[in-house]
Amino acid sequence: MIDLINAVSPVASAWLVATVLLYFAIKRLHRRYPRQWLAPFILVPVILIAILLIAHVPYGNYASRSHWLSWMLGPATVAFAVPIYDYRHTIRQHWIPLVVGVVVGMSVAVGSSVALARLFDLPTTLERSLAVRSISTPFAMMAAPEIGGTADLAAIFVVITGMVGMILGEWILALLPLSTHVARGALFGAGAHAAGTATAYRRSTDEGVISSLTMIVAGVLMAICAPLLAHWL
Repeated sequence: MIDLINAVSPVASAWLVATVLLYFAIKRLHRRYPRQWLAPFILVPVILIAILLIAHVPYGNYASRSHWLSWMLGPATVAFAVPIYDYRHTIRQHWIPLVVGVVVGMSVAVGSSVALARLFDLPTTLERSLAVRSISTPFAMMAAPEIGGTADLAAIFVVITGMVGMILGEWILALLPLSTHVARGALFGAGAHAAGTATAYRRSTDEGVISSLTMIVAGVLMAICAPLLAHWL
């Protein structure tokens, strides 16, 4: 009860309110000037990080006051099930290549992350937090502690991965001979999770649905395989 009162008090909720207001302001700006680098997913974190650094506010202080936003990631991810259900017939037709693509994509993502971390001799905590960077934030924050990483680092790596995937995704599609909605949507969902899914929905509903499915299946697969991954690492 005390934690709830502290969380909703004016002083404690200042960072929460500031984050929400900044998001809506940047979203309005992005609608008026639809540039990729003005997307809220990219610009809001950059501005918040700059403010925290200038004001010398520890990240832990900010996170403790805005953790409700992290909690809402779970319901937001579950909400993707609605369009997936509406397109269940399309998914039923292509479930085999989607499942195979998710398994291969997750294997490459985890293997490349761990290999690069060991190549640069990064600490074990960083290595294992990086291993879950290619799934959506709620799943990554749940899986990271299971394999020896930390939820906060995993969330940061997921955001960075999503930013890069969202920025480079359409450029990559211009180079690859992927002509179907299934292939293009799966690329965004597996490579850039929620950020890629948002981009896929802007391109077409079909791509967005496939991207949503790919993102969710990848997250569930990582959560299930986390104990095995911890043993392998």
